[in-house]
Amino acid sequence: MSGLLSNFRNTIIVSIVLALVIVLGYGHGPQGHSAAYFQAVFRLLHVWFGILWIGLLYYFNFVQIRVMPQIPAELKPAVSKYIAPEALFWFRWAALATWIMGVVLAFSRGYLAEAATLGLWGGYTPGVDMGFTFIGTGMWLATVMFLNVWGVIWPNQKRALGIIEVDAETKAKAAKTAMLFSRINVLLSIPMLATMAMHQTIFG
Repeated sequence: MSGLLSNFRNTIIVSIVLALVIVLGYGHGPQGHSAAYFQAVFRLLHVWFGILWIGLLYYFNFVQIRVMPQIPAELKPAVSKYIAPEALFWFRWAALATWIMGVVLAFSRGYLAEAATLGLWGGYTPGVDMGFTFIGTGMWLATVMFLNVWGVIWPNQKRALGIIEVDAETKAKAAKTAMLFSRINVLLSIPMLATMAMHQTIFG
């Protein structure tokens, strides 16, 4: 067991295999491989990618950004050259996967247009069916966060971390921009989570 757990890749492979056994097991349930089954799979993937994305967002803001000023100058390259680029790799791709699976889930459940218009599509109005208004609000918050990751945070982090060579002034400006937009995502993350987490329980 120690040998398995000492190797991250093998640990993840075994975890995925065990999850697949469970996922396939649900296919033998009362509804079989119905539309609901695949919606459940889409929801699983959406939640898993979302945990990875928001978990890394919180790591950056709760830990790395706050602690970096306290790290001795000679140790900072270990973070900026090794830890941050690796974390940003998983961060940005998890954001993309979360967003895609969210769209796929909403489409498969038949409410993508209603949610995207906050309930205005198809004759609905906010206040008549608040479920679409709430989940749509969450989807738009997540979309803004996703666009921030790929359109602002990652391009500026490449400059700040030296992945793209720039002068010192541009590097400092890029680091501040990336930090501010990362904080915007933290600000939006809890309201977004509230809409996503509460919607399924209240509106089904």
